[in-house]
Amino acid sequence: LYVLANEPSVALFRLQEHVRRSLPELAQHKSDMQSWEEQSQGAIYTVEYACSAIKNMTDSSVYFKSIDSLLRHATAVKEQLNAAQGKRYPWRRDPGAFG
Repeated sequence: LYVLANEPSVALFRLQEHVRRSLPELAQHKSDMQSWEEQSQGAIYTVEYACSAIKNMTDSSVYFKSIDSLLRHATAVKEQLNAAQGKRYPWRRDPGAFG
């Protein structure tokens, strides 16, 4: 009885039985892990893309400062033109004053 209980074919049968019971659960875990990996890869790509966009925005601050400076200069020139035009043609400043 002891020899039969410890025979290699009985051990192989027990291993086969164990694998047959645990294999579906392992396959499900593998499928879940692959799904999580895909979701993680998508999230990593999104984060890397956002970091790249922020870095590009930081690098473009020089251009925004230049645009700001040009807009301020254009505003000052426009105010100077308006002031000069008002001195030459006073009726253009207040159309109701002469009419």
